[in-house]
Amino acid sequence: MKKLVSLMLAAAMVFTLAACAGKSEDKAAFRFGASGPLTGDAAIYGKAVMNGAQIAVDEINAKGGVQIVFNAQDDEADGEKAVNAYNTLMDWGMQVLVGPVTTGSAIAVSAKAFEERTFCLTPSASSTDVTAGKDNMYQLCFTDPNQGIGSADYISRNLAGHKIAVIYRNDDAYSQGIRDTFIAEAQVVGLDIVYEGTFTKDTQTDFSVQLGKAQSEGADLLYLPIYYQPASVILAQAKSMNYSPIFFGVDGMDGILTMEGFDTSLAEGVMLLTPFAADAQDSLTKSFVEEYQKRFKEVPNQFAADGYDTVYVLYNALIASGCTPDMSAPDICARLIAQIQSITHDGLTGSNMSWTANGEVSKMPVAVVIKNGAYVSA
Repeated sequence: MKKLVSLMLAAAMVFTLAACAGKSEDKAAFRFGASGPLTGDAAIYGKAVMNGAQIAVDEINAKGGVQIVFNAQDDEADGEKAVNAYNTLMDWGMQVLVGPVTTGSAIAVSAKAFEERTFCLTPSASSTDVTAGKDNMYQLCFTDPNQGIGSADYISRNLAGHKIAVIYRNDDAYSQGIRDTFIAEAQVVGLDIVYEGTFTKDTQTDFSVQLGKAQSEGADLLYLPIYYQPASVILAQAKSMNYSPIFFGVDGMDGILTMEGFDTSLAEGVMLLTPFAADAQDSLTKSFVEEYQKRFKEVPNQFAADGYDTVYVLYNALIASGCTPDMSAPDICARLIAQIQSITHDGLTGSNMSWTANGEVSKMPVAVVIKNGAYVSA
């Protein structure tokens, strides 16, 4: 029944967006497509991105002038379905793509988007494989290598002296990529890695063996370059074993506090790297958080902030490059490729953000810690 309700809500969301598109047909409007998981295990990511993006679209449209029509499609974080979603959006007339949201979907779509010359700015797909060899694919989030290096550097500066265990998923490009750069940087900065444990998609329901070995090796800091679903299992099983190391995660764990059925007390004290802290006191963050809570009745996570920033980066790049809504997707793509490396952007997820020729964003992550069921700056 819950699954049926989720599907109905997702369908309603897409219908609503399409209806808004219909109302804007008589205006000069850029067509922004979006692809991400609105249902399924990764729906927390996709819904947050689309919610944040919608706020940005509404703000831009309220200013008058050139408008944006926004159409979000559900890809369920599945590569094949992501390609289908991309095709649906292209049939609709999409000119730029906000997404795909997850790494696997972005990799699956990237070849077709490259061939058809569609410009894509993914809010949160962080693997370097997303952009490799494709001049039209850009990232808003910091990359897997940056997360791994940033984590090791932060731990060496602020949590030195701990014995560290790493648990990562070895059949996932996101998790494997962060693990690889973390281990390499850990050797450079002299971190003490006492144990590494792995799992796969099919084995992410039981971590008793990995946790037992980490505990027996004396690990008092557990590094988790993984998504929030397996992290929630690890936190619950660690508590049942009376094992309480410092848990240090990455941006894929952002969303655990809104996971259905999760006891948020299990995440008390968990640290993670993220480009966004909802308790920041700058005016842009405060305004965004207030609007997000008003609309969606929850505190926005970094994926919501990613979606918001992605829309603004694309819109500002379109204007700066002289694009107009009557241009084709390939013509827009050519202009954005020429323009994006010369612009900077101050947003929710970074100040003075810029982009390299390989599609990578330049910005620094920040550390947050979960206290009393909320993310606060570490």
